[in-house]
Amino acid sequence: MIVKRLRKKNGWSQDQLATLSGLSLRTIQRVESGHSGSMETINSLSSVFETDITMLTGEIEVIDKSTEAWKEVPLWVRAGIWGIRKRNTVLRWEIGCVLVGLIGIIGFKFNPAFGPIIISWAAAYWYAISIRWIDNNKLWL
Repeated sequence: MIVKRLRKKNGWSQDQLATLSGLSLRTIQRVESGHSGSMETINSLSSVFETDITMLTGEIEVIDKSTEAWKEVPLWVRAGIWGIRKRNTVLRWEIGCVLVGLIGIIGFKFNPAFGPIIISWAAAYWYAISIRWIDNNKLWL
């Protein structure tokens, strides 16, 4: 998963990655299909990709905002997650906006002053669409 994305980002074939890492092609294929690799495999891959082991072992999903692909993302998506790199953080904002929006909707029935916080509901929708757009375009690492 993350190994496949990093490999493609570097423009390498599975065969090239196997040669560079000293691992077998079959091991690369297994790791890319989601099977866990041995510590030796993870160490070899982290050396080749020049990255920390935790990036390969965890399911951390971040956006590399310095790539050309990110520069082509529509402004409405970039504005929605401005300053946020991790997918989990965007999901937390989405959930927070849903909760605040619900409070606004319920509160509005009792006091019209709650009306302005209903806009949080729209913000939650914006986060949701932005996340799905980035998911569909495979921009998370």
